[in-house]
Amino acid sequence: MGRRKIEMKKIEKSSSRLVTFSKRRSGVFKKANELSTLCGAEIAILVFSPGGKPFSFGKPNIETVVNRFQNRNQKRGRSHKNGSRASNKKTQNRVQKLNHELINLDAQIESETQKNEKFNQWGNNCLFEGKQPIEKLDLNHLKIFQRQLNDFCTNSNSQVMEYEASQSLLLLANME
Repeated sequence: MGRRKIEMKKIEKSSSRLVTFSKRRSGVFKKANELSTLCGAEIAILVFSPGGKPFSFGKPNIETVVNRFQNRNQKRGRSHKNGSRASNKKTQNRVQKLNHELINLDAQIESETQKNEKFNQWGNNCLFEGKQPIEKLDLNHLKIFQRQLNDFCTNSNSQVMEYEASQSLLLLANME
């Protein structure tokens, strides 16, 4: 079947819109990462989902890029005062602390992703209610099993999105 060109208009179905957002968001972040790696560009992207959850990507990190942008705009408007150096030091310390928290959150997300992958592998070899291999289940039991797997995937994806959203909110709250 292959790829098809999709008309650029708002997707009407809410669930399809959320799936498209998730897939395209990760694609945009991946492309931004590639651009930064290939060209040495510093990049910051902030995206709000249709549900209002913020997602961010930055390289080397979002705080550095945003601070650089804000400082550039401040320099244009007025000259720096002596107090701004102390403020910059505080900001840098806060950015380092946030980076540490970000690394921890990324590690948690990675851990959950690996658990999800292990579960999916387990599901392929799983024994269902009657201790029968999945290949020997009838249609009704397969549908029940599929529903359970879909619920698990939905819950795990929601958990990952919550981690990412809390990470973005933490960054935004500390930037103020």
